[in-house]
Amino acid sequence: MKKLLILIMAMAAVTEAFSAPRHWKMVLRETAPEFYKTEEATMIGDNLLLYQRVTGGWQKNIDMTRELTASQRDSIAADKGRRDDSTIDNDATTIQMHFLARLYQATGEKRFGDGFNRALEYLLSGQYAAGGWPQFWPDNEGYQVHVTYNDDAMTNTLKLFNDIVNGREPYQGTLVDEAMRTRLKNSFYRGIECILATQIVVDGEPTVWCQQHDHITYEPAPARSYELPSFCSQESAAIVEVLMSIPNPDESIKRAIHGAMKWFDRYKLENVALERTGRRGDPDYDVRVVERAGAGPLWARFYDLENCKPFFCDRDGVPRERMDQIGTERRFGYSWYNDRPAMLYPLYEAWKVANGE
Repeated sequence: MKKLLILIMAMAAVTEAFSAPRHWKMVLRETAPEFYKTEEATMIGDNLLLYQRVTGGWQKNIDMTRELTASQRDSIAADKGRRDDSTIDNDATTIQMHFLARLYQATGEKRFGDGFNRALEYLLSGQYAAGGWPQFWPDNEGYQVHVTYNDDAMTNTLKLFNDIVNGREPYQGTLVDEAMRTRLKNSFYRGIECILATQIVVDGEPTVWCQQHDHITYEPAPARSYELPSFCSQESAAIVEVLMSIPNPDESIKRAIHGAMKWFDRYKLENVALERTGRRGDPDYDVRVVERAGAGPLWARFYDLENCKPFFCDRDGVPRERMDQIGTERRFGYSWYNDRPAMLYPLYEAWKVANGE
């Protein structure tokens, strides 16, 4: 009886800890094993299976963690056959797979493992022969067909495959069989070949990548009106992190990493900072770049392909030299600066030591 009481109290504490409102992506990224033994986690898992398209993938930017009414469930089920909104953009599909994997490990319920493996088949089905992935498939249009690094679409997929191949938590055990692990390993290295092929080379030197590349020519390609072909710092940092995770890298991978790190170091912006004034939504809210001794480094999101200078775009597609030259809608609604490449420096030093560079 005493043990039962302790167990009940522990489960009550878990329920209370996870009952506070959290953004739905935080919920889907939860790692605490005890959460996945709760009724809430099972409810969310069943929601994910309901939302999962017939393709095996999921749509983006939808809170799938909330409790659904009967009419909502019917509406979601009616759309299950859609083939034009499954995507790896904005964490879609990979984030749902993370949750299903942890739920399967906690419960052993076959339906969650099956849903995860259907999603793996979806991811494999989208890879081009040359190794890259588009943003949406199987039905896509316009810039959706490009090899997409934007918002880490392709790198999230490669990281997932690498984790599964190496049996990292929560992808260990019986969740994935050995035949699938072999397919994923082959797919991963084909993806690396695409990364190397799309790296922008200037005067014979490898640099970084654009947010998206033409899937046939590999050339930097445009996406939305304010996303012009460019050197792109933010997504390139994620690509380099993937490359540095590869054991026993060959010379082509080493050259790609060294070239990208040289570019990051050359084009970093020091002694500048982003300053926000007022509260978002208020008339006095603003985001500005200010000089500040010792601040940084920062990188612009985009650098033009001709002179490698930062640029900023409104929805008119006209590049400007400064962020304050574009309207507030895009200035406040897009990440024009980032510090992501900074996290690569300690990784790079450790990588050089490990690989005798």
